[in-house]
Amino acid sequence: MQNRAFLALADGTVFFGKAAGAAVDQVGEVVFNTGMTGYQEIVSDPSYAGQIVTLTTAEVGNYGCCADAMESRKLFLSGLIIQGLNPPSNFKSECSLPDLLKQHQVPCLYEVDTRKLTLHLRSCGTVKGFLHTSTEAITPEQGVARAREWVGLDGQDYAAKVTDPKGYDWSTAGDFRVVAYDFGIKYNILRCLAGQGMAVKVVPSWTTAKEVLALKPDGVFFSNGPADPSAVKGAIQAAKELTGKVPLMGICLGHQIMGLAMGAQCGRLKFGHHGCNHPVKNLLTGLVEITSQNHNYALSPEKLPSQLELTHINLNDQTVEGIRHKSEPAFAVQYHPEAAPGPNDAFYLFKQFRSLLEGAK
Repeated sequence: MQNRAFLALADGTVFFGKAAGAAVDQVGEVVFNTGMTGYQEIVSDPSYAGQIVTLTTAEVGNYGCCADAMESRKLFLSGLIIQGLNPPSNFKSECSLPDLLKQHQVPCLYEVDTRKLTLHLRSCGTVKGFLHTSTEAITPEQGVARAREWVGLDGQDYAAKVTDPKGYDWSTAGDFRVVAYDFGIKYNILRCLAGQGMAVKVVPSWTTAKEVLALKPDGVFFSNGPADPSAVKGAIQAAKELTGKVPLMGICLGHQIMGLAMGAQCGRLKFGHHGCNHPVKNLLTGLVEITSQNHNYALSPEKLPSQLELTHINLNDQTVEGIRHKSEPAFAVQYHPEAAPGPNDAFYLFKQFRSLLEGAK
């Protein structure tokens, strides 16, 4: 029994399965993603750093993996839990999902009752876990103990773990110069910004407002990213100092950082939002968007300061999904308008950012 692969949760629950990917052991917060497709984009999203991701769709791996579907330079998630693992059968496939995971030292557990695991997480909330796929002799009881001992994500600056420390120019041609904070930025965000005629320079998560303004940007973008927004070193202060200086846009973690900088409060959700089928209502237009989401924290709707306007709400649980500053050119959304994977209902937000840049000229 002790050599079997398993996922041990801090509450004492254990799920057994078969090992794939890297033969290593990992700790992480266990979450579930309700997307039906897009597993490569999910595993390559840096927002999953420190998390063990459960895919609720029953069959995974069918279309393989390819370089074009990567959303970052490497995989940052702690582990992957799936039910049915299939070999690739697609002309675009360059490697299998287990091979991709192995290349990036990410363990995987398959033939798991993911429905039971998901219902457990919905009931008890996000929980710390220990994923055992190595050859080391570890008992489930020892795995539970390791899960409980792990420090967790609260108060941890995971953006500093995933950011590119050197920064880079994504695109150099465009009508506007935009500096994008890399808290765990996805490639499709950069494609969307460049697609709106923006020359995009990506900077590390710890970059100061002074350093950003020295680059003479027309606008600043705050990206998605993992873990606790209050722990990202210098980010909230930078957002404070940049507000009113240049137009701002934020997504996901960037949305939370902007909100905190403008006086809002932020807290944990019970089991987070992870998937590409979340309904969000745009309060400015009355339209409903089906959105891609990946976050465990959210701004508190009861504690929004008077300078902020609520622009979007989640129709599943009424949580804050969008804000804008009432007197400055700044807005942010909790969800992922760039999708990858997911619907393109919210692509208009990148056009909205361009309109702010045009208005500030």
